[in-house]
Amino acid sequence: MPIYITQGRYTREAIKGMIVKPEDRADAISRAMAKVGGRLISYYVTFGEFDFLSICEAPDETHMMAALLAGASGGGVTDLRTTVALTSTEATGAFAAAADVMPSFRSAGGV
Repeated sequence: MPIYITQGRYTREAIKGMIVKPEDRADAISRAMAKVGGRLISYYVTFGEFDFLSICEAPDETHMMAALLAGASGGGVTDLRTTVALTSTEATGAFAAAADVMPSFRSAGGV
């Protein structure tokens, strides 16, 4: 299953609410991922530009997007950024496939 890394920010209201009533957001993410046929691999609260980072598996982009849209619809998170991640084995396969494509590929402008 594809792996997706998502970073995002909590809204001020969400942060205030979690201070008043602390909660483990990994549980909510895990339930949402299960609903779309995926799973939460890990979840972190982070310093810096983003407040959290999750690593999830989902059957495909449509299912992952459904989970992201559900999470964003509540208004507690913003600025979601999701990246598809490949294992080193998958990346090696992609490089090998590129070797087959490269000889027939012509760059823009004939370069």
